[in-house]
Amino acid sequence: KSSHLPKLVPVALCWKAGERSFSIDYKNNCFLRDGKPFQYISGSIHYSRVPRYYWKDRLTKMYMTGLNAIQVYVPWNLHEPVQGTYTFEGDRDLEHFLNLANQTGLFVILRPGPYICAEWDMGGLPAWLLQNPNITLRSADSDYLQAVSNWLAVLLTKMRPWLYQNGGNIITVQVENEYGSYFACDYNYMRHLRTMFRAFLGEDAVLFTTDGNTDKELLCGTLQGLYATIDFGTDTNVTTAFSRLRKFEPYGPLVNSEFYTGWLDHWGDQHASVDTQKVSRMLSDMLSLGANVNMYMFEGGTNFGYWNGADHDTQFRPVVTSYDYNAPLSEAGDPTDKLLAIREVIKNFRDIPLGPIPPASAKMAYGFVNLQKIGNISGLLDTLSPQGPVRSQNLLTFEEMKQSYGFMLYRTLLPRDLPHAISLISPVNGIHDRAYVSVNGVYQGVMERDITLAVNVMGRRADQLDILVENMGRVDFGSKINDQKGLLGNLILGSDVLSDWLIYSLDIDGAIQSGWPQSMRKDIHLFSETDGGEESGPTVYSGTLQLPGPAHDTFIKFNGWMKGQVWINGVNLGRYWPQRGPQQTLYVPGPLLSSSVPNNITILELERAPQHRRVLFMDRPQLSKTTAPS
Repeated sequence: KSSHLPKLVPVALCWKAGERSFSIDYKNNCFLRDGKPFQYISGSIHYSRVPRYYWKDRLTKMYMTGLNAIQVYVPWNLHEPVQGTYTFEGDRDLEHFLNLANQTGLFVILRPGPYICAEWDMGGLPAWLLQNPNITLRSADSDYLQAVSNWLAVLLTKMRPWLYQNGGNIITVQVENEYGSYFACDYNYMRHLRTMFRAFLGEDAVLFTTDGNTDKELLCGTLQGLYATIDFGTDTNVTTAFSRLRKFEPYGPLVNSEFYTGWLDHWGDQHASVDTQKVSRMLSDMLSLGANVNMYMFEGGTNFGYWNGADHDTQFRPVVTSYDYNAPLSEAGDPTDKLLAIREVIKNFRDIPLGPIPPASAKMAYGFVNLQKIGNISGLLDTLSPQGPVRSQNLLTFEEMKQSYGFMLYRTLLPRDLPHAISLISPVNGIHDRAYVSVNGVYQGVMERDITLAVNVMGRRADQLDILVENMGRVDFGSKINDQKGLLGNLILGSDVLSDWLIYSLDIDGAIQSGWPQSMRKDIHLFSETDGGEESGPTVYSGTLQLPGPAHDTFIKFNGWMKGQVWINGVNLGRYWPQRGPQQTLYVPGPLLSSSVPNNITILELERAPQHRRVLFMDRPQLSKTTAPS
């Protein structure tokens, strides 16, 4: 294919004293910075997974390890949550992050997508794209291209001043991401992106692609005019991998854009780990070849809120809240033995900064906090869905309701008496992704995508059937990224097809950010004063944590709780699911906490709360179900 002709012509060097340039030297198989050979040793960090307060801390630790570059994904859905509405403020202030990296002395390898994978919801694509049911994602589909073009016009215009040759610190820019792994293999799509990137970033920007270590992936993911790079981990032979890359990119620098220092966890997995010695040995081998290496991840961070993605191979497998990744810097930004080993390797290849790596941040065990019941979800709809329900004969998806994340409640009436247990069934496996079923407020059980497609219910004719549906994160990789949420297809109760629904979009986050439920404490009727028995079904609980001194990082543990979501001071920390594991604690960044006023804790427990109704704040994480913290 013409798109894979070897690039034999050296890039013309227009470098003069005092001018900044970054280019590819095909003759000498290296990058050139200001006309001189340059090798980057980089690490991935996602600003979207690290609180803004800690950006400088993490970047400094990376610099002091010996890195001279970082690699950064830009999640489209983070910055355009509603079509046509762009946000680059606070924790989404990408340019502030780039500026901090620049001040720290780190170059940037920018990965703006528009698709990023990253184990991030829908691979970074905004869920509102799925409001068009006929759209073909990551292709030359005209509707998709229009949305992409609008987004890139905004993003790349912001990024152009940050290019190295324009005085910034971005040295290379990736186009799309691992496109060879996607079924579409649409060269017209990649050509469209190449045209846009060139139009907005100029002819001198070094554009590249990244693909997995197979011929098929490199064949569909590479394109003439975009420099091809590869990714692989410690289970791969370095020589074999780079030889494969040379088939597609005969000349120029060798690049491993994702050298895996660890791996992700799904709910139900064992906690992943990658051997430190293997990482060190392979890193040394690649640097000895003169290769440019980016370690993925170097600092993993956290899937706060609803941002985690999911995989779907044989079944739907959502990613856990922690993105610790067994990386050299832990989820809380602490240096690990793996980081120290990597630093020893880097010392052999470049001068590294003098001085110690900044130490781990202080952690605090704040002990137990008791929670009170606010009420079950079905009884809180006036607060959580103030706009009221949509009435529909048929079921509507999250996308049809124009809701991207979180929870929706579907309500109808039982069509007849059910004196004995009858199966409520989703015949088309349409539970996306978990459904919590109640009749007249009495919890009946859970239905789960690909796992539990039926639940037994009992009741009388005209009893209220409530089904709370949880979006557990959209598929981020492969052919199933068009992952609609909610109840898809009919539900059947015995011989009856259920219809005539009231559908409530729930804005739990909005209510909590506005001060609920603590703002309602004067209304004593909202609170249950009884302590007896376990509470079943989706129920909200609340409590406060008073700090004895300064605010420090901590970790919240859910002994006896089943599954749910937790907010502290209005910030959605993410999902807990100790029963499924492996993750047992959630990271609570110290900057979220106040030392002067009580800290508000709100929990949505979806299945069953323990009798003790308390949570524990510990001074260390527990990311494995089987291993207790030492």
